Amino acid sequence: QVQLVESGGGLVQAGGSLRLSCAASGRTFSSYTMKWFRQAPGMEREFVAGISWSGTPWYADSVKGRFTISRDNAKNTVYLQMNSLKPEDTAVYYCNTLPPQSSWGQGTQVTVSS
Repeated sequence: QVQLVESGGGLVQAGGSLRLSCAASGRTFSSYTMKWFRQAPGMEREFVAGISWSGTPWYADSVKGRFTISRDNAKNTVYLQMNSLKPEDTAVYYCNTLPPQSSWGQGTQVTVSS
């Protein structure tokens, strides 16, 4: 079981930037594909970005060109750099492995004001 801890969220104005981090426990982190998800109030959790074990990224259309996912296997950490933030990016952001861990982290709140 991999434990996941998200951090880096906060309140930012539209057009601003934030960098989220997801720290994972366990020696097998480097072998996992990692994904970021988000969940806005009253909405289902949705995929945001993913990165393969080898570093190949992919993105939801809604964030393409604005968000960048990266990973540091030496630190067991995956990052999400979020630029040009919009109010519709407001959500709790989570990370998980692929296949997913049964237990999700607590998430980190991102609030973008207009």
